[in-house]
Amino acid sequence: MLSNKNAIITGGSRGIGRAIAKEFASKGASVALIYGGNKEAAQETVAELEKMGAKALAYQCDVSSFEETKKAVEKILEDFSHIDILVNNAGITKDGLLLTMDDESFTSVLDTNLKGSFYMIKHLYSHMMRRRQGRIINISSVSGLMGNPGQANYSSAKAGVIGLTKTVAKELAGRNVTCNAIAPGFIETDMTESLSDKVKETALGLIPLKRMGKPEEVAKLAAFLASDDSSYITGQVIKVDGGLYI
Repeated sequence: MLSNKNAIITGGSRGIGRAIAKEFASKGASVALIYGGNKEAAQETVAELEKMGAKALAYQCDVSSFEETKKAVEKILEDFSHIDILVNNAGITKDGLLLTMDDESFTSVLDTNLKGSFYMIKHLYSHMMRRRQGRIINISSVSGLMGNPGQANYSSAKAGVIGLTKTVAKELAGRNVTCNAIAPGFIETDMTESLSDKVKETALGLIPLKRMGKPEEVAKLAAFLASDDSSYITGQVIKVDGGLYI
């Protein structure tokens, strides 16, 4: 399904990113993982992918930095020669009511979650244009569609990712490059594990399927969007949320 394809996955060492990396590797792709600070987790993920028979390398990079992302992409292109798939998954949260949210908490979340996606796309834009093929998958969130109390920064960033997705889809469609977004709901990751039991209970009460999603369920959609089977799908936002936002 993804044989001979090379993929970059930001935030690829844990959670949804790690699940996507494993799903891609299982379908024959080579994977370049970009991670922020947890080198051990990145090395563990690389080792897992290599055991599956995939080529995998990890690159430390702060995706909120234009220069760091530029250097990382240049190094990855040296190591992999070309890139077919980009998954913008890296993200952070700094939750709090807008009344008490400071400028740093708002800006840093936008810098990582939104500008990080912009930078990665920008650095690969010409490469994919020249090759006249490519798949860009941005991980948004249902928070970017419906808003969420205490997440003015995160919801704004993820809504921005959706606007970015649709714009890039229109700009690159003529070069056979697609760009789609996945909007997960409550998924079992480190991010949701830190939520209080009360918040989890409330969330489950709002989800028609009455359970949290698994990272692998997001990964399977990402693999489809990365494949040739999705060649006529672009500019879409697909929810993986158990019916949370219908």
